Amino acid sequence: MSFYSWKAERVKRYGVVVALAFFCALFLWIGQWSQLPVFSNEGSPRALTQGSDKNPNVALTFNISWGTEKVHDVLKQLEANKAQATFFVSGEWAERHPDIIKTIHEGKHEIGMMGYKYESYLEQKPAQVQQDLNNAKEAFGKLGFEEIKWIRPPHGHMDKEVLKIIENEGLQAVQWSINPRDWENPGTNTIIDTVLNEGSEGDIILMHASDSVKQTAKALEVILPGLKQKGLKFVSITELVSGTESETTQIE
Repeated sequence: MSFYSWKAERVKRYGVVVALAFFCALFLWIGQWSQLPVFSNEGSPRALTQGSDKNPNVALTFNISWGTEKVHDVLKQLEANKAQATFFVSGEWAERHPDIIKTIHEGKHEIGMMGYKYESYLEQKPAQVQQDLNNAKEAFGKLGFEEIKWIRPPHGHMDKEVLKIIENEGLQAVQWSINPRDWENPGTNTIIDTVLNEGSEGDIILMHASDSVKQTAKALEVILPGLKQKGLKFVSITELVSGTESETTQIE
């Protein structure tokens, strides 16, 4: 074999190796991104409302904006039933109660934010919303939570402009598919019936752990084992949407 033929054969062999390496890397890259949810629709940001109904998962979510007593009752119920949840808390509250944030995190629960001051974003100018998000990120960053990606805007209030600001900050808005309105304290049985009758695969359940709720912890004594009996598994928001097709809501 001549030198040039040998060299051509060697180049060809290395070319095949490089090509195979490229396609393997591309496959892994696609696989990685397939595990991440996408919630924009033709450039319009959306709010997550529900996970896939193809998996037996539900996401319990608890809002906290004030108070320190009821959250411990909720955490005890979650621990007793080995249930994971996502807690949405305001930055201002998190700053005042870093010990409780630590307890929530140590319980293997996910932390999401509700802005900083817990004031409706629809009543603020875009620059004020932006500043509130910056303040919230700074507050959570100081507590060791620099990578928070989920936000439930204060009071659940949002429009397209607010969602765009949220998206630009690298955050994803989360709403819910089941709302027993536990903050109104409608009765323990009413809360239980709403969640157990409506709860199914992929649901995001909105509940609260602020001191305004008087019946939530008691309702959880029945709700948690009840949902398990329906064959449902409690997961974080991140796990609920990972690698699945999730439902979103277009906000006007």
